[in-house]
Amino acid sequence: MLRRQRTQIRANTDQEVDVMTDNLTVTVLGTGIMGAPMARNLARAGLGVRAWNRSRDKAEPLAAEGVYVADTPAEAVQGADVVLTMLYDGPAALDVMEQAAEALRPGAVWVQSTTAGIEAIGELAGFAREHRLVFYDAPVLGTKQPAEAGQLTVLAAGPVEGREVVSPVFDAVGARTVWTGEDGAAGSATRLKLVANSWVLAATSATGEVLALAQALGVDPQGFFDAIAGGPLDMGYLRAKAALILGGQLSPASFAVTTAAKDARLIVAAGEQSGVRLDVAAASAERLARAAEQGHGEEDMAAAYFASFDEKP
Repeated sequence: MLRRQRTQIRANTDQEVDVMTDNLTVTVLGTGIMGAPMARNLARAGLGVRAWNRSRDKAEPLAAEGVYVADTPAEAVQGADVVLTMLYDGPAALDVMEQAAEALRPGAVWVQSTTAGIEAIGELAGFAREHRLVFYDAPVLGTKQPAEAGQLTVLAAGPVEGREVVSPVFDAVGARTVWTGEDGAAGSATRLKLVANSWVLAATSATGEVLALAQALGVDPQGFFDAIAGGPLDMGYLRAKAALILGGQLSPASFAVTTAAKDARLIVAAGEQSGVRLDVAAASAERLARAAEQGHGEEDMAAAYFASFDEKP
């Protein structure tokens, strides 16, 4: 149960804004694979939740959980204390917030959870300053299953004086929050998210390639798993993604090929901007793009396996 407390936040201006933390209203913009379960868990935690999605049919099931489903971003953010964005990329997040701009309350908190990339975070933070919003850079680690279970890891950066407002939100969607800094505009949380996702994409690509090579060489994949069992090369993630491929269980996606390809491009760009060549990430981006062209874009990112073949095996 939320404590009844009035919190003052300095909203990127000289004005302090009061927010009551006992009855927060949270708007979720974007209710896809991640946004929908996050909205559901916010409602189950007793927060007032409003939601919007570009395709309304994806948001409609949330109404059964007590979530108000709005027709427009502006309607969704009306009166919201916290606005959480979980959209495809930085430009999409900025576009939707611009649509909502007229209804945003000065002093409202913006929790930006889209994996937006380093360059886009500066643009989003600039929008927050212009509209006197308190900006938190807060991407999450995890896919569909941990999102549904409220077990995400929230990577967050933002002012200390507003954390009493965002903590109930983070606690509802995640198992823990890792604070990376006090300035969301600096993008420290997004930088950490890109580093983490670079490992996820590398492991996913390696999983697909090892299964493809096993097939090409006539090796039973189980023989490979038996060979590495219990050793330092064994990974739960490897086995989970391999099971999806071998079992043909790539839909519904927990993290879609198209979204993973976008993240891979952001990772490569971040490396280039910092003078680092990321050959594995670049190759992952190419594999994911090829899998999408083959018709696997909406399947789980493990479907990058198919990029190893000219035709579906």
